[in-house]
Amino acid sequence: MSQTAEHLEITDVAAYLRGLGERARAASRVLAAADSGAKNAALDAIAADLDAQRDRLVAENRRDLDAGAAKGLDAALLDRLELNAARIDGMIEGLRQVAALPDPVGEIFDMTYRPTGIQVGRMRVPLGVVGIIYESRPNVTADAAALCLKSGNATVLRGGSEAFHSNQAIAASIRRGLDAAGLPADAVQVVATTDRAAVGSMIALPEFIDVIIPRGGKGLIERISNEARVPVIKHLDGICHVYVDDEADPTKAFDVALNAKTQRYGTCNTMETLLVHDTVAAEFLPELARAYVAKGVELRGCAKTCALIDPCSAADAADWDTEYLAPILAIRVVDDLDQAIAHINTHGSQHTDSIVTENITKARRFLREVDSSSVMVNASTRFADGFEYGLGAEIGISTDKFHARGPVGLEGLTSVKFIVLGDGHVRS
Repeated sequence: MSQTAEHLEITDVAAYLRGLGERARAASRVLAAADSGAKNAALDAIAADLDAQRDRLVAENRRDLDAGAAKGLDAALLDRLELNAARIDGMIEGLRQVAALPDPVGEIFDMTYRPTGIQVGRMRVPLGVVGIIYESRPNVTADAAALCLKSGNATVLRGGSEAFHSNQAIAASIRRGLDAAGLPADAVQVVATTDRAAVGSMIALPEFIDVIIPRGGKGLIERISNEARVPVIKHLDGICHVYVDDEADPTKAFDVALNAKTQRYGTCNTMETLLVHDTVAAEFLPELARAYVAKGVELRGCAKTCALIDPCSAADAADWDTEYLAPILAIRVVDDLDQAIAHINTHGSQHTDSIVTENITKARRFLREVDSSSVMVNASTRFADGFEYGLGAEIGISTDKFHARGPVGLEGLTSVKFIVLGDGHVRS
C-alpha cells in the first residue's frame, strides 16, 4: 500500500485489515494492563486535542458535506454528517464524562468461601478487541473510542464512506492523545479506506477481533449478522410498545403514551404500537388521538380503534411489525393482559416495552413475561438509554441475550473470569 495526502491507497484490503487486527491485538494486551489514571489521561488528552483542532475538524467535515451534497444525500443524512461547534463540544464533553466514570476493569465481586477453604469469585476484564462498524455520524468515532478505551479494549473502527475525512481527522486527535498518555496509538484504529470490501474482511477476523458492534441501518446490521465469523452485539429493530391496562391511572397513561411516541420520532426506543385494554379504550383513546393528531401523527388502528377515533386508517398486518421511525403510530385494542403480552412477544423486537397499570400483580407479570431487553412499568419507552440508566454513555443497545442485553455501556464491554484464592490448598 502507498500513502498519499488524501488517504491510504490499499491494494489488498484483506491484508490491510489483517494488519490492523494484529496491531489491535498487541495493543489490547497493553491496554488491559493499563491503570485508570493512564486511560483517563488519554481521554483528557484526546479531548484537549479535539478542542485545539476545531478548525481542521470543521474543514475536513466540510469536504465530506460537499461530497455528500454532490452525491445527492438528503437533508437528514447531511444533518447527521455535520460537525458543527455544538457537536464538537459534545464529543469533548463525552470524552470527559467517560473519564469521570468508574473503571470497571479489575473489579472483584461475589467472593465466597467454599467448604474446602478456598475463596471463589469473579473479576471483570476487557473483551479484548472490539470492532465497530457505523454510518454517517462522525461523533461516533470519538464516543466509541472513549468507551472502548475506558473499558480496556482496543478497537478497530470502520465509519461510513460519507464521513471519511471527518473520521480521519478525529482519528488523528485520538492517536495523539494516546501517545501523549503513553498508551499505544494502535489501541484505537480507524479504517483508512472507503472500499466496501473492508467490512467483509473485518467481520472475518475472529483471531484478532473478539466482537463486532454494528451501528447503522437494518440492511447493514442484517448483513453483518448473517456473514460475520465474529460474535455480534446488535439490534435490528426498535418495535416498542406501551400497553395501557384497565387499571391504569388515566393521567399517567396519557402522559406516557404521548411522550413515548412524540418526544422524538427517529429513535429506536420510540413507541411504534400502542395497546389499550378494551374496557378503557372508548374513554381513553379519543382524547389521546386528538393530542397525536395535533402533533401531526398519522394513526393506523384495528377495527375497534378505527370505530373510536377519527382520523384513523385501517392497520394491515405489516403495521404490527414495522419500526416507523416517523410520526406514524399503530394502535390495537386488546381484550386483556394476556393478549397484550402475546402481541408484544409475537410482534415486538425485544427492545423496550412498557405497561401502565396501578395493579402490582399485573405489573410483575408483565416484567416477568415480556421477553425484551428493557421492560418498564408506568414509564415512557424513551428512557431506554445508557445515560438515563446511569451508565454514563452507551455504545449501542443490544436485543441479543448473549453477551450483553439492553444499553451497552462500560460494563457491557467487559467480561468476567473466575478467580480462586487459596493458601496452599490442594484437592483431596
